[in-house]
Amino acid sequence: MTVTPLVPNPAPDDTLDIPLAPAPAMRDETFGSALLQALDGAGAALARADRAEQSFVHGSGGLQEMVVERAQADVALAIAGATASRTAQALSTILGMQV
Repeated sequence: MTVTPLVPNPAPDDTLDIPLAPAPAMRDETFGSALLQALDGAGAALARADRAEQSFVHGSGGLQEMVVERAQADVALAIAGATASRTAQALSTILGMQV
């Protein structure tokens, strides 16, 4: 759904003392694109955690960095799981409504 902002038309004789502000830029961000960005972020966190673990295994990385990256990836996955669950619950509720 796209909502366009309402901007008044200027007076034909341009007697307005107050200049009209330009309409705010509309972002093309839908729920689906926001969800995709969040999932991409979770995937990136998992990739960083995997690289940190591989670095630790090969002796070039530290234990603390590995633990922090894994914790961040776990939080991102928990948020993604909760979001998917809530989205499915909301969709089920909407589809169960009588019209």
